[in-house]
Amino acid sequence: MGELLVYLADDDSEDRELFMDALSQIPIQTKVIQFTNGIELMDRLFSDKTLPYIIFLDLFMPHMDGFDCLMDIRNFKKFNTIKIVVYSSTYQEREVKQLKADGANGYIQKPNSYNLLKTLLYQAVKSVSDTENQPETINFDIIT
Repeated sequence: MGELLVYLADDDSEDRELFMDALSQIPIQTKVIQFTNGIELMDRLFSDKTLPYIIFLDLFMPHMDGFDCLMDIRNFKKFNTIKIVVYSSTYQEREVKQLKADGANGYIQKPNSYNLLKTLLYQAVKSVSDTENQPETINFDIIT
C-alpha cells in the first residue's frame, strides 16, 4: 500500500500543527491536506481531485461545522468509501450517538497528551488502511 491521502478539517491552527506532527510520527505513510472550515473541505471533495481515504473532522468550525459536513458528505454516494473520524475537543454521548447515526466511522476526543494523540491517530489510520479494499465498510469506533 502506498501513501494514504488524509484530509484534516479543523479551524484551530495549533491543533492542526499538533495533529500533523503526531501523524508524521506513526509508521504509516500519509499525505495530508488541511482545511480551516467545512466549506473549503466540501469544495475540495467536489473538485476533480483524488478522494481521501479518511477525513478527520472537527465539529466546531466557522462557516460550516463538522455536523453539517458529515451530513453533506454522507448524502452523496460517490463519497461512501471515505472514512470519517470526528476529531473534537468535547465528548458528549448524545452527540457521539448522533454522529454515528449520521454516518461517522469513528470519534476521537482530542487528548491532552502528545503520545496519546500519536497512538489514537495510529489506531484510526490503521483501521482505515486495514479496510481499504472493503468499500462502504461501516464500523464505528470511539478511539480513546
